[in-house]
Amino acid sequence: GTHGNWTCFRANCGWKGYTQPDGVPKAYQAKKDSGNENESDQEVKANQPVKVIRKLREEDLRLEPLCDELVTYFSERMISAKTLRRNNVSQRKRNNKIVIAFTYRRDKVLVGCKYREVSKKFSQEANTEKILYGLDDIKQARDIIIVEGEIDKLSMEEAGYCNCVSVPDGAPAQVSNKLPDKDHDKKYSYLWNCKEYLDPASRIILATDADPPGQALAEELARRLGKERCWRVKWPKKNETEFCKDANEVLMFLGPRALKEVIEGAELYPIRGLFNFKDFFPEIDSYYLGIHGDELGIPTGWKCMDGLYKVVPGELTIVTGVPNSGKSEWIDALLCNINNQCGWKFVLCSMENKVRDHARKLLEKHIKKPFFDA
Repeated sequence: GTHGNWTCFRANCGWKGYTQPDGVPKAYQAKKDSGNENESDQEVKANQPVKVIRKLREEDLRLEPLCDELVTYFSERMISAKTLRRNNVSQRKRNNKIVIAFTYRRDKVLVGCKYREVSKKFSQEANTEKILYGLDDIKQARDIIIVEGEIDKLSMEEAGYCNCVSVPDGAPAQVSNKLPDKDHDKKYSYLWNCKEYLDPASRIILATDADPPGQALAEELARRLGKERCWRVKWPKKNETEFCKDANEVLMFLGPRALKEVIEGAELYPIRGLFNFKDFFPEIDSYYLGIHGDELGIPTGWKCMDGLYKVVPGELTIVTGVPNSGKSEWIDALLCNINNQCGWKFVLCSMENKVRDHARKLLEKHIKKPFFDA
């Protein structure tokens, strides 16, 4: 024949293609639920295979209930056995080690699994769909909490918040320069995969870690979810010098009540051009006490006038009067007084004086003596 065909019959893979004598292979990923093969096949280059999403089965993972040692490990982090059971936290022997298994589910169906060693080394099942951890807990929820790790999600439950999910892949090093479109947003594909769960929420509290990557994650999430419905938390101090880094640290050092207060005290996510009135309270107090700056004006140098007029930065003052009534002389005297009191410097534009004559007048007012001997 003129070409050779191949087809993968494994489950719902649909990977197929052909090669021709010219050596240029073609490959296709068949779309599901389509009656017309020619219209449904999407051509791709053979050296860029389409990623096939694995369908996990409970029995294949060989998960086991947590042993006493791991239950104790969670207990030390203030996570109860009841919370562990409700969230299907399990264990598995992997690479000759017992690891914690966090199962990712949608509608109670296993979608993915992430493993954690006690030493905080992570791994996960390859080629599975990216979704949020605890996704079923936010179905139709109006308020949602998003945290950075599975243990933080469990910590929120200990504080009474089940409407919480965790991102699957941690935080980025920094905020990206450009927001990619949906098809190229691979790092945050879990948001698009869980869109139907996130869309009904009117308030999303971002409780990511306090470190720079955690704050970068909050910004990336807010950009995609809509800053107008996002809120953020402020982590409290755990001692005299240090702040808590995340939800689990608050739970461990301060207790569930303190963690609940953190969520109750969440603030609107900053939006450029919008401000919270309470952010200005210190400035308003200083303004009232007259210690904020020169907004209340500075003295003119004449006590009899200060009750009527003071010089305020940013204000325009126009001095009027009949000719030869001393307007320019008074302004020169005012400038000298302010320079002497506050050290202000001025730019002068005088249409009626030569520079030397104007300098003479200013010097006389500054030293309070005539320029020439009488």
